[in-house]
Amino acid sequence: MKLVTAIIRPEKTDEIRSALESYGVQGMTISQASGYGRQRGHTQVYRGAEYTVDLLPKVRLEVVVEDSLCDDILDVLVSTANTGNAGDGKIWVSQIEEVIRVRTGERGLAAV
Repeated sequence: MKLVTAIIRPEKTDEIRSALESYGVQGMTISQASGYGRQRGHTQVYRGAEYTVDLLPKVRLEVVVEDSLCDDILDVLVSTANTGNAGDGKIWVSQIEEVIRVRTGERGLAAV
């Protein structure tokens, strides 16, 4: 099993969630995050004063998938999250050794 973690733009959350659900993903974890990449934030003007926003709002999305589905899930994420601009996000994949459903004690793919 693999853990797919994606850091994405907040405005793309609903679109990505719908695309993953359409593909057949049954569960995911979504949390708010802040950070920056190569773009290093941006400058804004508020009431005439200019200030720098160093940490940009992002969304962290996590999905546990079967090894055989991982590439397809990555394709769905990349195609849906891509705007072509800096700050679209990052995706990484980690190996999962074990998954246990707390309620039933099921293990492995049955728990996903």
